[in-house]
Amino acid sequence: MKFKTLLLALCLTSAASFAQDKVKYSKEQIKKMETYLFNEGFNLPSPKKTSTIILKDGSAHKGFCNKVETKKGQIYEVSIKDSISKKNEAFSADQISEMYLYPSNVEKIAKVAKYMGNIRNFGTKKLTKNTTGERIHFVNQTVSLKNKKEDKEFLMQLINPDFSEIISVYHDPRAKETGGFSIGGSPQLGGGVIKSYYVKKGDKIMWLHKDDFEDNYDFLFGDNAEFMKKYPKKSAEWDYFSFLVNEYTEMSNG
Repeated sequence: MKFKTLLLALCLTSAASFAQDKVKYSKEQIKKMETYLFNEGFNLPSPKKTSTIILKDGSAHKGFCNKVETKKGQIYEVSIKDSISKKNEAFSADQISEMYLYPSNVEKIAKVAKYMGNIRNFGTKKLTKNTTGERIHFVNQTVSLKNKKEDKEFLMQLINPDFSEIISVYHDPRAKETGGFSIGGSPQLGGGVIKSYYVKKGDKIMWLHKDDFEDNYDFLFGDNAEFMKKYPKKSAEWDYFSFLVNEYTEMSNG
C-alpha cells in the first residue's frame, strides 16, 4: 500500500514537473515568435559601392571590393581598389578587425525572387531586408567551421547587430533551409526556415544547427530564470530562434 502511494506521488510529481516545462502559447504569440528578426545574410559584395575595412592596428581602408576569397563560404581574404590611391590592396582575415560592405544588386534581386516564391515569408519576414541599401557588418571571429575543422579566423556577417550585446549571431553561408511543397508551380507552402547559424556567447562561438538547439538551450538562455520560466526548453521551437535571442537580450538588460 505504501509502495502504491509512493508510486502515485512520484507520478504526480513528474506530471507537475512536465507541466511546468510546457507553455501553451496563443496563435498571436506564435505568430510574433515566428517573425524573423535577424538581418538577411548576403554572400556577394557590391563592387560599385565603397567598402570600409578596419585593420587590427586601427587603420581604415576604403575602396571598391573587387575580390573575395572564401573557404566553405566564409571570407578569409578581401581585395579592394583603394578609393584614393587607386591601388589594389589585399587583406587577410587575420589582419582585419571588422569591415563594412554593401550587398550586390544581383544577389538582392535573387533574394527578392526567393522571398516571393514562399508564402510563409509574407507573414514572417520583411521584404525590405532583402533589398537593403545599408552597409553589412562583418566581424573577425576565430571559429571551427561546422564545429569540425581547426579554429581559423574568418570575417563573418553579424545578422543581429541591434541586439547582439550578449548573444551574437552570424550568417552561415552554407546553411540549408527546411523544405516545403508547391502545387503546379505555385509559390511554396511552408519550409524556408534557415537550419543553422554561427552563435557566440561569452568566449564560446559555435556552429548551431536546428537539430542541436535543445541541447544548447540551457547554455544560451539558462542563466535567466525569468526567461526560462516564460520560454521553457520544452515549449521552444527552432522557428522562434531570432525572437528568443531578442527577447532574452531585452529581459537580461532589464
